[in-house]
Amino acid sequence: MSQVQLRGIRKEFGKTVALDDFNLTIPEGTLVTLLGPSGCGKTTALRIIAGLIKADRGHTLFDSTEMTDTSASARDIGMVFQAYSLFPNMTAKENIEFGLRVRKESAASIRKKSAEILEITGLGQHEDKYPHQLSGGQQQRVALARAIVIRPKVLLLDEPLSALDAQVRDQLRDEIRRVQREFGITTLFVTHDQEEAMSISDQVGVMNKGSLLQLGTPQSVYSRPINPTVARFIGTTNEIPIKIASGKAQLLDSNYEISSASAYSPNSVNRIALVRPEEIKLSKINNEMGNAHISTISFLGPTSIIEVTMSQGLVIKATMSSKEAATFAINESINLSITSSSLLISD
Repeated sequence: MSQVQLRGIRKEFGKTVALDDFNLTIPEGTLVTLLGPSGCGKTTALRIIAGLIKADRGHTLFDSTEMTDTSASARDIGMVFQAYSLFPNMTAKENIEFGLRVRKESAASIRKKSAEILEITGLGQHEDKYPHQLSGGQQQRVALARAIVIRPKVLLLDEPLSALDAQVRDQLRDEIRRVQREFGITTLFVTHDQEEAMSISDQVGVMNKGSLLQLGTPQSVYSRPINPTVARFIGTTNEIPIKIASGKAQLLDSNYEISSASAYSPNSVNRIALVRPEEIKLSKINNEMGNAHISTISFLGPTSIIEVTMSQGLVIKATMSSKEAATFAINESINLSITSSSLLISD
């Protein structure tokens, strides 16, 4: 397996800059996910690693080996795309064995490796079926097995689950992670789905407009976003108007420290605090009026989302355990507060 590096990559398509001074390191044996909206450059980065397109500037390295001018066929990579791209005239087993035969491995080696991967991916009972006889999830499982069975240095996954329904997507996502760990394959996963990225990755890279904004563990990217753009893209945030005075953020009759990741214009008059729903605390009151009332309660199994409406009409979401949420009622007057000691501020 290899460590993969992109250094100083720039790629333009006509007047559109897809990547600009893009740098990425995927440590050996880890799974790194590039997450971002459509057009942010994540698939372009993957295709440059694959050798399917050439960067206008910069370098691609596998370990310390320069791969920039190496053809895709000579890079020893496995690839899985959204489209299954299986050979329709081959059985599942024959599809999986195709890469091994191209590499002219011995018959004994092919039998051993295909049997192993069929067992690992749970495809043994489907090995003699043709693609049209398989479900979408089974076809993508075959595509994954075909990519992994050759023991590639690098595995590249370009939105491989987006065409599947939710239950199958969750199952196959977990399977990709299990197989990747079992074989220790250096893997780049590209998606626009936050849940996929956060659940499957060793590291998540958040991209926007051709740049890598932040790369870190899922926990760090969520809990410590480097700027408001990352905070808005990862998870859910409440956008609450605030005032700033004497270097403090003033909200709900309290003063808060301003996070160093904040980004706002000194002349802006419409500053907002980005507050996660789990940082919202709801407290019951006695007979007096609170600063908000409950408008909806959405049950999500172990957790619930409560929407509250402030006196000025602002709607704020809070998340909590469903057990705690059951103690509240719609239209109940409550007090809302924020548990954070500092706030992330944006224009």
